[in-house]
This record gives sequence, C-alpha cells and structure tokens, in this order.
Amino acid sequence: MNTVLITGCSSGYGLETARHFHAQGWNVVATMRTPRADILPDSERMRVLALDVTSPGSITATLDACGPIDALVNNAGIGLFGAFEATPMTTVREVFETNTFGVMAMTQAVLPQFRTRRAGVVVNVTSSATLAPMPLVAAYTASKTAIEGFTGSLAHELATFGVRAKLVEPGYGPTTRFAANVGQRMEGSIPEAYAPFAQRIFDSLSQVTSTTTGADVADAVWRAVNDAGGQLRFPAGADAVALAQAR
Repeated sequence: MNTVLITGCSSGYGLETARHFHAQGWNVVATMRTPRADILPDSERMRVLALDVTSPGSITATLDACGPIDALVNNAGIGLFGAFEATPMTTVREVFETNTFGVMAMTQAVLPQFRTRRAGVVVNVTSSATLAPMPLVAAYTASKTAIEGFTGSLAHELATFGVRAKLVEPGYGPTTRFAANVGQRMEGSIPEAYAPFAQRIFDSLSQVTSTTTGADVADAVWRAVNDAGGQLRFPAGADAVALAQAR
C-alpha cells in the first residue's frame, strides 16, 4: 500500500488533500506544526506528526518516525499581502524560509530513498500567482516562482532515476485561511499612498466568482502524484486553469 507525506495539513488544501488520499486507500502521514488528530479520519492508515519545515531537526525526526514513503506533497506555506515597499526584509525572509527553503529542505531529505528505490514523486504546491502578475503579492509570488523553476529543473535531474517532480498551481481560494494566517505580517503593509490602489484590488477580489476549492487542489495533487507521463504543471481550480491556458 502506498504512503504519502503531506505538509501543512492543519487546514485548507493540505487538510483536504490528506482526506482525499486516505479516501483513496493510501496510507497518509499528515504533518503540521501543531498536530491535531481530531480534524482527520480516525484510522490506522492516518498518522498525524509534528513538523516544522524550517527546522532541519524536525524534518529528520519526522522522516525517521514515518519510515519509507512513496510520495511527498510540499503544501505547507505562509501568505503575504501588501505593498512591497512597506514589507520588512525580515518578513520577506520569513516567507522564503517556509515557502521556498522549507520545500527544498523537505525535497532534499526524501530524495535519497527515492533515488535508491528508483521510484517516488515530489509534488510542490505553488500558486496561480506564478501564472500571471498579480498586485500586492510580490514577495509571496517570488517565493512561489522560485519553486516553479526549482521543480522544473529537478524533474530533469530525477528522471534518470525513475523519480518524478510535479507542480500543482492552486487558484484564488477565499475559503482558505490564507488571509487569516497572514496575521501580523500584514500590519502596516498598506501605506496611505497605496490605500486607494489597494482598495480597488480588494473590491475586485470580492467580485470574483470563479475560485478554487480544497477539493480542486486535492484532485490536482492526486492526478499529479499518479501521473506517469511528462506533465509538469497541474493548475487547480477553474480560475487557475483559465490563467494557465491564457499564458
């Protein structure tokens, strides 16, 4: 029976993806900074482990605890919304530590077992912000775009060992905790000079009707994990699909 390790399962896309893989009969290792087993099925095929992707020690401990896996889904991420001019570089680095370096660290940690077995797949969850320029998310987009380039290059490196690397690009998901999780990182992020522009963006977002759900992302991840062909990118949600086609 196949086993998938998914990061960032406390809510949103990670939570839905963990539930989906479990429903499909997989063993699931659902990881999060603060474990909550009550939000996932009570099953011998579901394990909930603590994981901080910015901590090398935490990564090692989690992989030791879960044993061999067949797929890694790098979903954990943090959001950032605001004018780049007003964004402290400490905040930019915080975003990159999770969204970029955390993904790279997790990937590097599992590759030896995948390469040795000549099997396995890494799926990196990015964002539709990488598909078309969007305002007020410059640093966030940069952290996700870095993973797009990383994954494309990695796919070539790993193919010779029978290991695959894929991208899932979710669209706009207002029902997720993205905005709530931004929290203190948004304080002071919209200076007065940017306020009229930002308000127009907020107003336009409130009118968006084609959005992405957790089920959309879970399905895209499932397809990416099981794809044996050469497809690299899997946009998730009608809005992301439209952006990908337009590009």
